[in-house]
Amino acid sequence: MDRLFTPWRLAYVSEASRSDPGCIFCDALARIDEEPLVVHRGRRTFVILNKYPYNNGHVMVVPHRHTGELGALDADELAEMMALAQLVEKALTAMYRPHGFNLGLNIGKPAGAGVLDHLHLHVVPRWNGDTNFMTVLGETRVLPEELGATAERLRSALAQVRS
Repeated sequence: MDRLFTPWRLAYVSEASRSDPGCIFCDALARIDEEPLVVHRGRRTFVILNKYPYNNGHVMVVPHRHTGELGALDADELAEMMALAQLVEKALTAMYRPHGFNLGLNIGKPAGAGVLDHLHLHVVPRWNGDTNFMTVLGETRVLPEELGATAERLRSALAQVRS
């Protein structure tokens, strides 16, 4: 049997096994000016790269307020989440020219939420044929760009589509 080593996943496995990991989004918000994965900051929400992306450019639009319920957000928070999702779609389209997007909220453990108590909207660029044998058989994603490079490119693209 061949083995493909993914040492960058050790931090994820180690963090996931902690009994009280805290909230990754509240932690990022508390140090938003130093957090390298935050690519845009709004008044009520922010955009952060997914540390373990499905595809290059996979981001999450996250409200500042810690809540796991869509119904708990007010109209201004909801409006800004969707406005940022729209802005991100434009920036990712300019950067990567994807063939489509998945946008999704996973609310609750049965729905697949990995972070149960802090709502977040996934924005995932998709390309025809982007599911390949590595994902299906090897349970491994192959991404051609490092997160730091994606963050720099996305910050630049967001600035361009906003102007």
